[in-house]
Amino acid sequence: MVKYCQGMVVWLAAVGSVLSVQQAVPARAASPFVSDATPGQLPKTVAPLAYTIDLTPDLKRLSLRGHETVRIALAGPTDTLVLNQAGLTLASATVDGVAAHITQDEALQTATFQLPHPLTAGEHTLVVDYTGPIPQTPNGIYYNDYTDRAGQHRRMLVTQFEVADARRMFPGWDEPSFKAHFTLSVTLPDDLVPLSNMPVATAAPAGEGLRRTTFQPTPRMSTYLLALVAGDMASTAGRTEGTPVRTYAPAGQEKDGTYATQSAVKILPYYNSYFGVRYPLPKLDMIAIPGNYEAGAMENWGAITFIDDAVLYDPQQSAPSTKERVFLVVAHEMAHQWSGDLVTMAWWDDLWLNEGFATWMETRALDRFNPTWEIWPRQHEDRERAMAQDALPTTHPIQHPIHDISEASSAFDSISYQKGSQVIRMLESWLGKDTFRAGMRRYMKAHAYGNATSQDLWNALSAVSGRNVGVVARTFTEQPGIPLVQVARHCTAGRSVLTLRQERFTIHDPFPQPLTWQVPVVAGAPGVPSHRVVLGTDPATLSFPGCGQAITVNVGENGYYRAQYDALGLAALRTGFARLSPAERANVLGDQFALFEAGRASLAEYLSFVALLPTTGERSTAVWQEVVTHLLQIDRMERDTPSRAAFRAFARGVLAPAFTRLGWEEKKGEPLPEAMLRPQIIAALASLNGPDVITQGLTRFDAWQRHPDSLPSGLVGPVAGIAGQYGSSADFDALAHLLRQAPDTESKLRLYAALAHTHDPAQVEHAALLATDGSIPNGRIVRALAQLARESEQPEAVWQIVLARQATIRQRLTPGGQAMLLPAVAAQSNDPATGAALMADPASRASAGARQEARKAEDQIGQTVELTGRTHTAVAEWLATLAASPATAPEGMRVFLERLPPRSP
Repeated sequence: MVKYCQGMVVWLAAVGSVLSVQQAVPARAASPFVSDATPGQLPKTVAPLAYTIDLTPDLKRLSLRGHETVRIALAGPTDTLVLNQAGLTLASATVDGVAAHITQDEALQTATFQLPHPLTAGEHTLVVDYTGPIPQTPNGIYYNDYTDRAGQHRRMLVTQFEVADARRMFPGWDEPSFKAHFTLSVTLPDDLVPLSNMPVATAAPAGEGLRRTTFQPTPRMSTYLLALVAGDMASTAGRTEGTPVRTYAPAGQEKDGTYATQSAVKILPYYNSYFGVRYPLPKLDMIAIPGNYEAGAMENWGAITFIDDAVLYDPQQSAPSTKERVFLVVAHEMAHQWSGDLVTMAWWDDLWLNEGFATWMETRALDRFNPTWEIWPRQHEDRERAMAQDALPTTHPIQHPIHDISEASSAFDSISYQKGSQVIRMLESWLGKDTFRAGMRRYMKAHAYGNATSQDLWNALSAVSGRNVGVVARTFTEQPGIPLVQVARHCTAGRSVLTLRQERFTIHDPFPQPLTWQVPVVAGAPGVPSHRVVLGTDPATLSFPGCGQAITVNVGENGYYRAQYDALGLAALRTGFARLSPAERANVLGDQFALFEAGRASLAEYLSFVALLPTTGERSTAVWQEVVTHLLQIDRMERDTPSRAAFRAFARGVLAPAFTRLGWEEKKGEPLPEAMLRPQIIAALASLNGPDVITQGLTRFDAWQRHPDSLPSGLVGPVAGIAGQYGSSADFDALAHLLRQAPDTESKLRLYAALAHTHDPAQVEHAALLATDGSIPNGRIVRALAQLARESEQPEAVWQIVLARQATIRQRLTPGGQAMLLPAVAAQSNDPATGAALMADPASRASAGARQEARKAEDQIGQTVELTGRTHTAVAEWLATLAASPATAPEGMRVFLERLPPRSP
């Protein structure tokens, strides 16, 4: 929308800017987009209209020179301009030819231009000359050194600007609400391929061995979406509905981009139709960055960048999961071309409008084109990840105040992505698919090339549905946490009557804030029509024919809430478990384990469902993934207990039928979910100390070292992991050597994951060094160290290593990576002393984002300590009960009793 200022109505409408003479104030969560109500650092009295940027990067001296001209609009007279810069040296600045005095503040990342006389309201021209560095850390404009498939060392120029690093390449208004047009020129060696958001307009020689390339002007967009990449690249090409689509990769690897190109060619027409607005740019490029890239991918408009393993797929070398991952990431970033790029959140407190929607849309697209991949039931894994964070005291609302860019970086979490996606899924289920799509089309058309808030989306959905969507949606986006639907059941006159009540579900929260949601509940049973109700403060009653059927209150797992059933309801679910859909079986299992975590149910109730699986012929990958995740979690908590061996025997027995069905060998034509499940089951059985799997794995590892073609790509990960955990020191050294020589990111991360399974203290230290010496990409250092702390079962040792070396490690990390370094490792611990040391470290107070991440890690440690203690008791009691009364054990459990080793006295 447009905010009118004195005497400037026509002018403001023409330029499409929204200006105000007031400073920004915090936005109200329930307000539509208004510029002067949008948070931010910069005054709203000045707005850029169009940038013309001319860059000369020097990739040998690692520096750049820049010259920019910016058309700006002033809402009223001023003699001061404030904009963003970070790490640049501004040599000169003029406005309409008049020199300005320049003051730079590196702490605030600003530059202030003081004019000798006030400028009048209206349009003016700012010209700035500047220089700056080209660092190695993967943010802003940076260089990326890599080794190509021919063994040659190469250097690439890359940009990564989200959330606020465009200011490292040029001075500007680096906040999402300041949209403008960009015309970019760059002078580079003529053997490099330059890429940006738009096609090349002109290219001409610019001196010995140099070429100056100018790209066409962009549509009106935010600074963080601008992109520049240059390197020795080649592409695969496609075309769909008149739009050329290319996937660029380091020369020699371009064929590995074929699958991504083919996927994008399918997805683009689907999105054109779904959004009701055609893709507006003249081309769509997808660019693989080898290694040094922190984000998984970035939605730069028309020039999407990816870490290479998220866009390149080699059927001979890549794991089966990579095929799915490439499709999902491509679909995610393409969804952003509309939700995020065409329509951009006003400020980072509405980040979920970008990320939650794109996460939901990627799943919709994959299901549309690969319906046999069981993707919706397997979304359970993402749901559980979000709920694990959302149940703790340090959770935050989907929409929450972002005060600075360090806080913005920390908002890229499971709440914004996975919870945001799950809430959108729930709203679509409540409104209906056609109605929801009509609302999205209305939203896109109303806010194209502009900004929006969550309330703008609710208004669009309300307009097409005739319902007050905001009343329901805001209870999930503007307050933290998870609803718990309590289900009481009784039988009356041959009918099952359910009474539903709600309260807040929390874990390890001694003083939870009482909250109430408007919960769209869908309840049903196999073969019975579902009932729908929006559950609020008052209880709701539902009635179903019959008294013994398995009734769930989250049909299809479309709702973002936990459910707790009384004894009658649980008994019916257990009896009819196999007749539920895969999504509902995973939902019941996930909720039961979470109830144990919260102290609301016994672990035995969860394990009694798990024990059914070998007797019901379970085939769903979603269900097995749920079970593997929590069995391994219990196993890690059982470390150093006398019950661990017996529990492992039980867990291996649960997984044995799945392994028998899948086996070691890939089957021709098998569904992709089964090809992805096989390595997970093998890895889990090895972690659970399965002797046959370990022996087979070590044998296959020896053969693979001699004959690399002997092992299918899908088994490289689990087999290497077995060697990392159970192999000899020579095996560990062989893995380390392979890691250093690996030609691509997928191989590097797969091999590092194998090394991270070692339990040998000296090898743990070696693996920590490998994570930080350049053997893996800089952007993956933090998660690699966290993985090592978790899988080695020596989190305190890894914590001490990282503490001692953090100054060196931080040189390779972006500001966001630095904020995450210590918390990511500490969160794997179950020692309160580690939490105390984390909070005492100065790095945990370095920024608002660092403080948030440290508090979340401390909270996670406390939860793990408390849960571990209860798990020790629960597992011992459960095993003792089974051993003492095998005849009374549920049928599914009896098959394991003979396998349990004698318990230690």
